[in-house]
Amino acid sequence: MASMKKTPEVPANAFETDAGRVNGNGHANGNGAATNQYGSEHIEILEGLEPVRMRPGMYIGSTDSRGLHQLVYEVVDNSVDEAMAGACDHITVTIHPDGSLTNEDNGRGIPVEPHPKRPKQSTLEVVMTTLHAGGKFNSEAYKQGSGGLHGVGVSAVNALSEWCRVEVRRNGQTYMQEYRQGKPVRGGVRVLGPAEGTGTKTTFRPDLTIMETRDFNFDLLAQRFREMAYINRGLTISIRDERPGQEREQTYYFEGGLMSFVRHLNKSRHCVMAKPLHIEKLVDRTLVEIALQYNDGYSETLYSFANGINTVDGGTHLTGFRSALTRTLNDYGRKANLLKDADSNFSGDDVREGLTAVISVKLPNPQFESQTKNKLNNAEVRNQVESLLAESLAKYLEENPSEARKIIDKCLMASRARDAARKAKELIRQPKGILDTTLPGKLADCSERHAERCELFLVEGDSAGGSAKQARDRHFQAILPLRGKILNVERARLDKMLGNEEIKNMVIALGTGIGDMFSTEKIRYGRVLLMTDADVDGSHIRTLLLTLFYRYMPQLISEGRLYIAQPPLYRIQAGKTRHYAYSDAERDAYLASLNGKTVSVSRYKGLGEMDPEELWETTMNPATRTILQVSVEDAVKADEIFSTLMGDEVVPRRRFIESHARQVKNLDI
Repeated sequence: MASMKKTPEVPANAFETDAGRVNGNGHANGNGAATNQYGSEHIEILEGLEPVRMRPGMYIGSTDSRGLHQLVYEVVDNSVDEAMAGACDHITVTIHPDGSLTNEDNGRGIPVEPHPKRPKQSTLEVVMTTLHAGGKFNSEAYKQGSGGLHGVGVSAVNALSEWCRVEVRRNGQTYMQEYRQGKPVRGGVRVLGPAEGTGTKTTFRPDLTIMETRDFNFDLLAQRFREMAYINRGLTISIRDERPGQEREQTYYFEGGLMSFVRHLNKSRHCVMAKPLHIEKLVDRTLVEIALQYNDGYSETLYSFANGINTVDGGTHLTGFRSALTRTLNDYGRKANLLKDADSNFSGDDVREGLTAVISVKLPNPQFESQTKNKLNNAEVRNQVESLLAESLAKYLEENPSEARKIIDKCLMASRARDAARKAKELIRQPKGILDTTLPGKLADCSERHAERCELFLVEGDSAGGSAKQARDRHFQAILPLRGKILNVERARLDKMLGNEEIKNMVIALGTGIGDMFSTEKIRYGRVLLMTDADVDGSHIRTLLLTLFYRYMPQLISEGRLYIAQPPLYRIQAGKTRHYAYSDAERDAYLASLNGKTVSVSRYKGLGEMDPEELWETTMNPATRTILQVSVEDAVKADEIFSTLMGDEVVPRRRFIESHARQVKNLDI
């Protein structure tokens, strides 16, 4: 969940460039003076796959680890499309030691015959080397729908690969074509020999002249493929890692589909419904499938998919689901006289508290917001999902009155808690123009007032807080000491949470509000750093804080504002030379490099043991420190970990600890 990243620095003048200073008209002064020359020779025409190599971010989002895995998704999504068309039931992904990756399916195989519009070119070559070429534009080829939209997915992968090789089993033969940086190798499509069955096998090696890495994350890919197997009932997806020291294999197959997915998400929670409600129906030309189940928790777990693509930003299908859920539960509550005349209607937040649900739609012509397909925009899908859920949920409530009452009672409790939480939030919300004297008394604020140049350290304990206050740069670093362990928000409603003094102080200090009132427009610090001791208690406090931010201030994580400070474990003194080690391995390696010199090794028991100079040098100085940036690469896995570690159910937590015990050293659990 957290990735290593050295802290970025804020330039002294954000508008100063290497070419000189930029004036109000947008022209450069000084040595970098802008030119007014602009003619036809300045207009470039990019052909073939050149646009992808020139501007990769437009096609895969980025060139870092996230973009690397987007390449995999683009290739695998094509195989999943074959599964949705009923032509494929097995997909195998293999990570090779040389940094390449293979995706193989038993679908129909990419056509290899000459393309009607390009008779001198194989259709395979057209698909792999031409933008906006693919079978997804033809509704006859993929009647049930597909994830493909622009016809640039696999061709973009080819363009951003050092080399790519595609083998097609079709017409009783195996065909093969190779490419270098998106361009076909001489010889065109070759026949390798006879073949049984049909399918496509694509192997590619990301080009490090464009991509920043080709270190594939097995766990991240495996979780994504697990989701695909849930969404496509009856599909088997296998992933194998052949890299030395990392060899492992995982296979996913779920006959229960979305029902199995919801059960998996709720495995660490106590449910108020005996089994998930499952809905599946073809509405017009859209196949809508929904599974939902309430648990006794306080957080919402809701995932949406369109043609097998995880739409992390939602869209019209999610809007329709939420609208139908709120309206149907209000209607039933009034009709059953469980919601009295004096009670106000449930809000969307009320009916989604403790809800776990997965929505999947499959449609012929999806309209996504971008090539990365994070949001579905088809207007008609909202009404299709809304009408189906309203009808099916109303019927379920009528036929299951005891469970219906439990759900309505849960919504009533959430509604009353929401009213109490609103009053609590009003007390800690900072109105415009309020004086700094309203900030927590323990907060040592900084003098800088530009939020993006400020950072807030949340420090474990008053002792460490005192050292941090002395060590900091008062210009841009603020310190807020925390007393002990904060409330576990996974087991508490918002109203109780806001009664906790430490949490209230954090919310006031940040100035953002919390929950549905959160807004980064009012943030007082552009960067928030968690600084806890390097021991079990420190890890526990850090986990409690991460749970708070993940559940109630997720924008801090998605916007890259949340960090974890990394204080050293050891101080090694060799004569006048002082060295800091951040792990046992680093300590041992450094000691070995000293060739038997007399040294003194001290292990820090906590931040409070470090004097201000040491704390500044190792942990707080932007020029020398190393910090972890918190990010959520896999929302399903993150939700599962938080509910397992911080939820009420003891058995899943014990299993998790026991299964990971071998990875934990020197800890007395």
